[in-house]
Amino acid sequence: MKNAHSPYILFFRNSGPDVFQPLSAEQRQQLVARWNAWYEGLLADGRAVDGQPLELDTRLVSGPGGQRVVDGPFPESKEAIGGYVLLQVSGLAEATEIAQRHPALEYGIVIEIRPMVGRCHLGVVSGPRAATRRPVSV
Repeated sequence: MKNAHSPYILFFRNSGPDVFQPLSAEQRQQLVARWNAWYEGLLADGRAVDGQPLELDTRLVSGPGGQRVVDGPFPESKEAIGGYVLLQVSGLAEATEIAQRHPALEYGIVIEIRPMVGRCHLGVVSGPRAATRRPVSV
């Protein structure tokens, strides 16, 4: 019987350019090579499904009708999400082990691990097949 795998997402925080500023060009090149090897290994063994860096520029929309729109980056951008990797793994322990092996941890990035769920607590329909599913009554 095949092991069940669950989706987890790794969010990379404190990963802006200022974090890596103290590194020499050679150190940055070595880190990039190690980071790429970490990610490519996860892709090769089927544990990574997707991953993407994110721009630091951001826009926040809030308030009724989205009336409040604020552009960033903001002073607290060190905590902002700088990228993500979507995993299919056996559980939190495996996702944690993967995160612990990330080569940029020694330079101060923080990796947040979140399980993804198939259903929103409000009943909101989401996911790749959302257009074909019927909404759930709340």
